[in-house]
Amino acid sequence: QVHLVESGGGLVQPGGSLRLSCAASGFPWDLYAIGWFRQAPGKEHEEVSCITLSDGSTYYADSVKGRFTISRDNAKNTVYLQMNSLKPEDTAVYYCATDRPHCLVGNLDYWGQGTQVTVSS
Repeated sequence: QVHLVESGGGLVQPGGSLRLSCAASGFPWDLYAIGWFRQAPGKEHEEVSCITLSDGSTYYADSVKGRFTISRDNAKNTVYLQMNSLKPEDTAVYYCATDRPHCLVGNLDYWGQGTQVTVSS
C-alpha cells in the first residue's frame, strides 16, 4: 500500500524559508518520480517541482526557479522541498504525488494529504 506523508509546513514571514518533507513507502523507489504541487484558493493547481528518483533529474516551475530546491534521500525514502525567499504568493496547500516513470508524464497515481504553507507578515 502506497503512503505519502508531507510535513514541514507552517507560517513564515516574507523572505523566510521552510523545508517540506514527503516520506514515501509502498512502491519501487527507482521506478517513480515525486512531484510537489500546490493549490491556493481561487488559483489553478500548479506543479512547482519534481524529481525523478532513479537519476535525480529535476524540474522547477518558473515561479519558483532559483528559490526552491528539490532533493531526495534514498536511504530514508524521503523527498524534500527547500523553499527560500518565500513570497506571499507562495501561500498554498502543498502536496506531494507520485509520477511514473519520470517527471511530467502525468501518471499521478498517489497523493499525500497536503501541508499548509502560509507566507505573511
